[in-house]
Amino acid sequence: MSRVTARRRVVRLDGTEDAYGTEDTVVRRGGEEHMAAEEPLELRIGGHPFTVTMRTPGDDFDLVAGHLVAEGVLGAPSDVVRMKFCSADNGCSSTAYADGEASLAFADGDPLNIVDVTLAPGVELPEERLKRSSYVSSACGVCGKTSIDAVRSAVRWPVADDDVKVWPETLFTLPDRMREAQKVFAKTGGLHAAALFTADGELVCLREDVGRHNAVDKVLGWALREDRLPLRGHVLAVSGRASFELVQKAVAGGIPVLAAVSAPSSLAVSLAADSGLTLVGFLRGRTANVYCGAERVAG
Repeated sequence: MSRVTARRRVVRLDGTEDAYGTEDTVVRRGGEEHMAAEEPLELRIGGHPFTVTMRTPGDDFDLVAGHLVAEGVLGAPSDVVRMKFCSADNGCSSTAYADGEASLAFADGDPLNIVDVTLAPGVELPEERLKRSSYVSSACGVCGKTSIDAVRSAVRWPVADDDVKVWPETLFTLPDRMREAQKVFAKTGGLHAAALFTADGELVCLREDVGRHNAVDKVLGWALREDRLPLRGHVLAVSGRASFELVQKAVAGGIPVLAAVSAPSSLAVSLAADSGLTLVGFLRGRTANVYCGAERVAG
């Protein structure tokens, strides 16, 4: 069984019209359905528990690296000495994220759900992060921020001075391009996506997960692993709503434009405006709302 998807027998209820045009009978049929997998992933730093997130297995090293980018801990591949999958009794596999490598071998197929990170000398955890809850659900991400000011102060690459321009016609194509690349969603219908595009609409990276924030972290982690941070001149498209946390993660990666197919929250708009981020919501068909940063939308 794939760790990204799982199967389960279900009873399908069908109340559509039959050949005689009646709707009196609900037909029950048996069948098997693909489901998006959801498992815990524990992040340890130097052998010490740091956080636990519920995620869809796959691209786990990207997820861990991206989470630490979003927290303001990592900014370059050299900030990490290694990453390893570990067992509950601290036994670690030999698969490691090696310092400074542009193309890293990693074992996302490993059945273990613990990743231990060794940070490079001089790379430290923000004091504010150590005060937060250590559990992250797939639904809300790190919801219990002790201080919004602490989140805002962690910005490594300000986006306000990024003068990239994006044409409306390009924005209108992004949701379909993102959906076409969602291979696991096509099977399960149960995953969010985060997709990184160039300003002219070229898909650079796409990641899927049961959690919106995890999908974005996986993109940020990929960018760190490929030594592409900051992501100036790029557009991040997300399949759901634009929450405060997704804006924070986009800003943390140096991404100047965030486009969501659904609505933003009021706090997300406030943070985007304060940060100089262009925030687009309700991107559907040939319509969209630009909540702030409209100067980057050309035409």
